[in-house]
This record gives sequence, structure tokens and C-alpha cells, in this order.
Amino acid sequence: MKKTDGDNEGFDLLTLARLRCSVRAYISRAVESEKLEYILEAVRLAPSAVNFQPWLFIVIQDEKDRKELQQCYDRDWFTQAPVYIVACGDHRQSWKRKSDMKDFCDVDVAIAVEHLCLAATEQELGTCWVCNFDTKLCAEVLNLPEDIEPLVLIPIGYPENPDVFVSTPKKRKAFNEIVKWEKF
Repeated sequence: MKKTDGDNEGFDLLTLARLRCSVRAYISRAVESEKLEYILEAVRLAPSAVNFQPWLFIVIQDEKDRKELQQCYDRDWFTQAPVYIVACGDHRQSWKRKSDMKDFCDVDVAIAVEHLCLAATEQELGTCWVCNFDTKLCAEVLNLPEDIEPLVLIPIGYPENPDVFVSTPKKRKAFNEIVKWEKF
């Protein structure tokens, strides 16, 4: 992946957002610990409601642990990724809006997960949000306490097709379909 502006300072946010895509085919190459630490630092810096940071991110690289987690989401492509990160929400720590007690845990974790995905893209690593998995089994496999909820499985690895970031067309609504400038 080439930087568009020619400098060594990284990509601008819009470029990263355009490049990020769901990757569902990985090569067996291990992910360097420096890259994982970089990605997880981006997670750590994510904002959250009232800065409560109600999350836990579990990194799974060991083959035995990976096989156990694969039971929670039985897809062939998922087994290819050399690393999984399980994004969990901690409902004991999350902020609840006073007027209706809405729990913002899911929102906060979603923000952090997208920081993760954008940082992974910058590091030329593929990711995919996986939310359609057996959360109860996942909590059992990870031996999570009752208030910690597994929300997203994120496979991470080098894409089988290195051009996936630039060759994957995105279907998005037009700008004027989602943005309204006038008052309602």
C-alpha cells in the first residue's frame, strides 16, 4: 500500500477510512508484536463516554486458544487469521445516561474497535468486524466474569490479496443522503 502524499508521517484519516475494508482471506504470516502493540495503543487512546473506558481487549495468538475461539464462529475464512482480538464491554464501568439509563458500553467499544481497524489498515493488516458469533460460548471459552460481555471478534492478519485495500469498491450512500444542514 502506498501513501498518497509521499511523506513518511502516515495516512490522513480520510485515506485510511477509504482503504479500510473487511478482509476475509489471510496468509499464514505471523503479525509482528510491534504492530499489535501499535494497534492496541490506538485502542487505548480511543475516547469513551465520561472517559470511563469500559472495555477489555483480549489478544489471542496461541494455536490452542485460537481453535477454542473458532468454535464461537465457525467459518473457514476466520480460521486463517493468525491473531484474534476479542473486544469486550464492561457494563460495571460504562456510563449510563441519567434520563433513561441507556448504557453506552456498546458505543464506547465500537469507537475503540474502529480505532483498532484503522490502525491495522495503516499497518497493512486486514481486519473484519465479527458480531454474529456465539457470545455465551465465547464468554465461557474466555472465562469472563458476568459483567464482561464479548461484543466483537476481530481477526487480524496479512491479507491474502495485498491489493484488497485499494481494489475493494465501497458501497456508500451519497453525502447528501446522510448529511442534512438545515434545522428540522
